[in-house]
Amino acid sequence: MSMNNAPNVFLDPNANRFQVNIINEDHDNSETTQEDVGSDPPHYEETSFTDETHNRLRISYRPGKRELYDNFHQNGEKTEASLHPYDTHSKMYYLQTFGHNTMDPVPKIDYYRNTGSVSGNKLNRPSLLEIHEQLAKNIAVSTGSVERVANGESTAGDETALSKEEENTTGFVKFGWVKGVLVRCMLNIWGVMLFIRLSWIVGQAGIGLGVIIILLATMVTSITGLSTSAIATNGFVRGGGAYYLISRSLGPEFGGSIGLIFAFANAVAVAMYVVGFAETVVELLKESDTLMVDESNDIRIIGTITVVCLLGISVAGMEWEAKAQVILLIVLLVAIANFFIGTVIPTNTEKKARGFFNYQASIFAENFGPDFRSGEGFFSVFAIFFPAATGILAGANISGDLKDPQSAIPQGTMLAIVITTIAYIAVAICAASCVVRDATGNVNDTIVPGMSCNGSSACGLGYDFSRCASQPCDYGLMNNFQVMSMVSGFGPLITAGIFSATLSSALASLVSAPKVFQALCKDNVYKGLEFFAKGYGKNNEPIRGYVLTFVIAMAFILIAELNTIAPIISNFFLASYALINFSCFHASYAKSPGWRPAFRYYNMWVSLFGALLCCGVMFVINWWAALITYAIELFLYIYVTYKKPEVNWGSSTQALYFVNALDSALALTTVEDHVKNFRPQCLALTGAPMVRPALLDITHTFTKNNGLCICCEVYTGPRKLCVKEMNTGMEKKQAWLTKNKRKAFYAAVAADSFRDGVKSLLQASGLGRMKPNTLVIGFKKDWRSAPATQVENYVGIIHDAFDFELGVIIVRISQGFDISPVLQVQEELEKLEQERLALEATIKENDFEEGKRGICGFFKKASTLSISKHETKKESTINTIQSMHVGEFNQRLLEASTQFKKKQGKGTIDIWWLFDDGGLTILIPYILTIRKKWKNCKLRIFTGGKVNRIEEEKLVMASLLSKFRIKFADINIICDINIKPNKESWKFFEEMIEPYRLHESCKDITTAEKLKRETPWKITDAELEAFKEKSYRQVRLNELLQEHSRAANLIVLSLPVARKGAVSDYLYMAWLEILSKNLPPVLMVRGNHKNVLTFYS
Repeated sequence: MSMNNAPNVFLDPNANRFQVNIINEDHDNSETTQEDVGSDPPHYEETSFTDETHNRLRISYRPGKRELYDNFHQNGEKTEASLHPYDTHSKMYYLQTFGHNTMDPVPKIDYYRNTGSVSGNKLNRPSLLEIHEQLAKNIAVSTGSVERVANGESTAGDETALSKEEENTTGFVKFGWVKGVLVRCMLNIWGVMLFIRLSWIVGQAGIGLGVIIILLATMVTSITGLSTSAIATNGFVRGGGAYYLISRSLGPEFGGSIGLIFAFANAVAVAMYVVGFAETVVELLKESDTLMVDESNDIRIIGTITVVCLLGISVAGMEWEAKAQVILLIVLLVAIANFFIGTVIPTNTEKKARGFFNYQASIFAENFGPDFRSGEGFFSVFAIFFPAATGILAGANISGDLKDPQSAIPQGTMLAIVITTIAYIAVAICAASCVVRDATGNVNDTIVPGMSCNGSSACGLGYDFSRCASQPCDYGLMNNFQVMSMVSGFGPLITAGIFSATLSSALASLVSAPKVFQALCKDNVYKGLEFFAKGYGKNNEPIRGYVLTFVIAMAFILIAELNTIAPIISNFFLASYALINFSCFHASYAKSPGWRPAFRYYNMWVSLFGALLCCGVMFVINWWAALITYAIELFLYIYVTYKKPEVNWGSSTQALYFVNALDSALALTTVEDHVKNFRPQCLALTGAPMVRPALLDITHTFTKNNGLCICCEVYTGPRKLCVKEMNTGMEKKQAWLTKNKRKAFYAAVAADSFRDGVKSLLQASGLGRMKPNTLVIGFKKDWRSAPATQVENYVGIIHDAFDFELGVIIVRISQGFDISPVLQVQEELEKLEQERLALEATIKENDFEEGKRGICGFFKKASTLSISKHETKKESTINTIQSMHVGEFNQRLLEASTQFKKKQGKGTIDIWWLFDDGGLTILIPYILTIRKKWKNCKLRIFTGGKVNRIEEEKLVMASLLSKFRIKFADINIICDINIKPNKESWKFFEEMIEPYRLHESCKDITTAEKLKRETPWKITDAELEAFKEKSYRQVRLNELLQEHSRAANLIVLSLPVARKGAVSDYLYMAWLEILSKNLPPVLMVRGNHKNVLTFYS
């Protein structure tokens, strides 16, 4: 606010430098009372720019001003101001910063959203151009338009769309970290292994190694959990779980390959868990002798019924699925608690015979060490246990259904790992402290007085199980998989726990697979899978994905050998863990400023160790399954890389590309240039690359995979318009180069003149050692009709290139390079074709609607007929335009523009190496001959010499070329270059330059001087006489070229150099014109007279 409006601002020690003018937007209330505009108006200090809770500006009032503030706020009275406001959310207040009117908005999250964000509308801040440029006129403050300009607020239409979106999103079921992540991870980690295999594992490995096995598996999952937490907190996380995390970090190649196999693994895991449940049920049926058919078919029947029920729960919605998970977790926790309670309940004779003696120090000591049997070892036992530790991604896989994935995933995942690890260790230690390794189950195997014993802990407790050493026994840690049921206080609860563990894991996998697959399909990484991207209902449920998962699960339940597929599934999960760890390492290693995870408890080298550990565990579990996993992943990676999906996720791979390129460029600056490593690095003045494709093609031919190629464009005219057009076209033109597989860069400058722009490009293009050393330009075909300034600029560019020590290549083809008229006509025809297609679509839609209305549609035929007439008129217009432009299409121009794209047949490249320029004239055609399109062309060398030394000159040239290791078909020594051309040729040359001659010798001195001042670009008689011999040579050379090289595929010719200040621009252009007239494509080449060839090794 101004000083006059706030006289006490600097007197009040509590005053804030930011002040707020409060303006009521109610224009009906225009009068202001005397009290409101008194000498001591209320002061308000701005304490917060935005308040998302109350959606309005937060204001603090000074002591003693509360009543004034309340009165002001209630009455809605105002003060006057005319400024560009910063509008807060309530649209009640305008913020005036530092007493200066500004369009600059303060930081706001909506400016940083992606387009189409579901969490809020993306707002557009004022562009730099709008802030930087002068305002066209004074804009009065209004309640709508200025607010939008100042703060990026949406218009009324946008607000309507936003409100509709909010209506649609209010029904979303979003989970917190407990129900969404913790519960799911715990249920998925606690599998059937806890109840029926953990006792066997601790029996084999002992308590010591058993705990190490559990901790080793936990190490893998914990490191992966840390990496997952880091990636998940580095920005907003959408649905897709492991696929989303990997793809956004490493790119679509890794993400697409792992996403597909991860979704498939989850689908098959449904079958595995359901079969585990069905087997337990069949065992119970078998005990009660109530099998329906036989064991195998009963498993199929029960598995089918179970998976159909689980599908129903999943399709019913995430809310029902979450409730089911909570119930299953309660059952599971009760079952685990039941086991611990059972360990302290005094045992009985039957349980003692089966090896259970409650907690005994002797049993703990005996079971502490390992006792591997049946060929088992540490790693084989580890391989059996490790799948019990997987499932840590169950929460991350439904990341799209979490309220706050960034906090929920780290909290829930890490806490789940800690809780489940403690439970595994506790169960293992308790079981091994209460139960001996071998027991007979016979209550009569007690020790009687005088009976010898083998000294085992069972002997000390009164039982003799020594015969288990010679014959198999059915009980004990090593022999009975139902130890937990035996130990527990109530056996059926353990069975319920097994049901809960299998069903919860199956349900989690049944939800995870479609969610991950839907995210993969939405990204359109695999073109044929868009069908499964569609979601239904308020939670965008992937119903089609559920059906596909159901079909896959049913197939494996009915026909697959799960014992064979199980190791592959474990390896699929491990491959995902490995890539998540590698993603975290890679993102850290790339040092991208965008890598700023809120979760700090990770280390890039620990993540790398975790990735290597996962790969090692894959081979430990099953080496052939690991190889199959790597093969499938490699195949999918190559497929996605080949297809190149058009996505840009800012992956760490992109960041590392930049870092590597930067490091390489910096390293290159320390390497001195050497002639053996010379390569043409071309700055081609193509303008927009699609406008002069032939010039780009010939340049690209000798720079592809070999040197730098920069396509340059100079914008001249009003600077504001030029800069705007240049900035909007940069990405489009670089994309055109990429799409057309041109390994080139696009660069553009805005300048006052064409020459100034090229001068800037010649000096500033490139980076370090990767700087252009050769300028490639097209021949200015219209030089005789162009303004003198254009000719001056064109020749001046050649002089500038020589000044900056660049070589110059001028390319001339008979039809010229510019095909912009053709492109304009094609663009018009494409627009008309699009209109025609849109019209056809409208007609079809109308017909469809009429068909739906039945007989009522009959009365609407008139409108259709009128549309049809309009369509006929359109088509006739298109046909007229096409016929009108057929004559304008210069077919020869189009053919000429593509001539360097075609494979050249057998022919010759004629090199007229008249002057030694360092070797560029001979190097360029040599590079062409090693390209696929030019490899059938032979090199023919033409050079000047003396009549009496033709053979010697040939031998000298042949020796030179052989030392350069350049193959050639023929060498021709031209001896009559310096004789006068014939009269017709010279007459043509004189007629060509006649309009540009001054003829000062025919005029008096005063008139001649005046003409020189008025037309300094004209050719004087003195100049023409001084360079008459050189003019003769150019005309004569054209005669020789017509005689010897008329049938060549390409002519490479030494470019004549015009001495600055001596040769006028028009005379030089006349030389180039007569030199290259009526010939095949010509490259006039002049190096910078530094060696580009060497015969030294």
